[in-house]
Amino acid sequence: MKGEVHSHLEESIRPYIDLIDTLRSVGIHKDLALPTIAVIGDQSSGKSSVLEALSGIALPRGSGIVTRCPLELRLKKVAGGVNWKAVLSYRDKKTEFVDSSLVENYIEQAQNELAGKGVGICDELITLEVMSPDVCDLTLIDLPGIARVPVKGQPEDIEKQIKRLIIKYIEKQETINMVVVPCNIDIATTEALIMAQKVDPEGKRTVGILTKPDLIDRGTESKIMDIAQNKTIPLRKGYIMVKCRGQHQINEKISLEEAAQKERDFFQKHNFFRHLIHFESKSLFMLFIYLFFTHFCQKSLPQLNEQIKKQLWDLRNELKECDAGPPQDPKGTLIGFINQIKSISEGELIIEENLFAQLRMEFKKWNDHLNETNLNLLLQEIKFNQNYRGRELLGFSNYKMFEVVLQKHVTTLKEPAIDLLSAIKGIFMFNIFLDKIYNIQSVQQEKAEKRISEQFEMEHMIFTQDPIYLKSLREITKEPFSEEQLPLFDKKCTYSEMLSLIFFQIVVQRMSDQLPMMITLFMLKQTAHLLSIDMLSLLDGANVSELLFEDSDVGKKRRDLHARLDRMRIVKYKLL
Repeated sequence: MKGEVHSHLEESIRPYIDLIDTLRSVGIHKDLALPTIAVIGDQSSGKSSVLEALSGIALPRGSGIVTRCPLELRLKKVAGGVNWKAVLSYRDKKTEFVDSSLVENYIEQAQNELAGKGVGICDELITLEVMSPDVCDLTLIDLPGIARVPVKGQPEDIEKQIKRLIIKYIEKQETINMVVVPCNIDIATTEALIMAQKVDPEGKRTVGILTKPDLIDRGTESKIMDIAQNKTIPLRKGYIMVKCRGQHQINEKISLEEAAQKERDFFQKHNFFRHLIHFESKSLFMLFIYLFFTHFCQKSLPQLNEQIKKQLWDLRNELKECDAGPPQDPKGTLIGFINQIKSISEGELIIEENLFAQLRMEFKKWNDHLNETNLNLLLQEIKFNQNYRGRELLGFSNYKMFEVVLQKHVTTLKEPAIDLLSAIKGIFMFNIFLDKIYNIQSVQQEKAEKRISEQFEMEHMIFTQDPIYLKSLREITKEPFSEEQLPLFDKKCTYSEMLSLIFFQIVVQRMSDQLPMMITLFMLKQTAHLLSIDMLSLLDGANVSELLFEDSDVGKKRRDLHARLDRMRIVKYKLL
């Protein structure tokens, strides 16, 4: 039964984690806060041991400051075919490896590069993505342990630096604060818990993890019991007590499985702690975290849409204040680039992901959205058509009402169409080197938007060929209508809203095909052609770098605003 519950919870949380990972992949975390679990604690509180228990990964550990940069640990449960694979990335570097014993070395190398060798800290993020059938779907951020007294080589304000870094993460309302507290110290003096209380005074998004229960002094068990039972410093989500693998057990080469068994034995035999609902196994620990995180996401994610709408509005207004600038193309291997653009536009698979497969996937979403709009919105509108009825007698059709309702619903499709254009632009930008096509893509996007707007204006004319309309009518009604009947044809009283639905389905078919064709023509075919011409002309230029360089704050601001606007549009479309 426990396994079934755990499996069900994994399935329920996976859509949230996949969505959050997708949003991160397009860089939206640079603009909006996403649901996150931050792990914090004082130095030597047992943070690394807790993370190891959750992930099964041996992270750097030891006395003093070990975590010197924020570490984002992305765990992804995968099916067979992959035993264990990891990708470590920071700045513009990325390292893939399949040996889990190398994790500690790679993290230490990254920290040395970002924070310098020694004991300093840096707020740049290191991301470790681990894919394995043995991990749970979860993303955690490990933050440096709080140091109160600087050691040799550390600045005098090291405590302030660490606290400032931690606050950046835990003050966000979208962050769950997992506070690690050792049982063998006075909980009231724990800096990590004090910081969590300041940013989350009601304790709604804070959970306490009690570690090292085997190291407490005899006679203090009742005090620890009061803490564990949420009586001393209450938190809305309470406390979890764990006994993780310690440094001594690591030195003795005790495996995680053996350590987990020793943990179970410890709690079952302890005179006091055996009465607690403890989480002595990774499975039970994850049940709690899954429940907490799923509930948290359900409350946080719906607010994203409103935040995205507001930022889109603000970004568009800011961009209006910036003049159009030159493309930022550096001089490089232009001939090779031209050949690559030509190959991609013709559908050759020279890149890791099939461009046209991605396009078909996005175009299918557009088609699905059109069909959902057709069925759900139009039927509801026409059922209550008394508001549109004019002077005609009962049973006669009011064409103006038919026209107004259809125009209204066609108009609602325009914004999703523009969002589709932005999402497709994002695919092209990703696959064809952003810096080399940005200017041309922007011009082409304006042309495509103009043609899409013209298409919607044409759809307001409410027109289709009689044979096409009759064909659809015959398919729906199963009656053999002919063109000779048209002059006397008025079936509104017989078929009610069906006639409007028939025409709207014709509109849906037109839009489902024509918009993808327009977008592909302007954003892929024409862009590739124009870009090739531009690249060839640059080869004959005197000084390419001078022609393409814009050294101004306005240019930098413009590029940043365009990048943010594209991210927002892509995310808005993915949240449809």
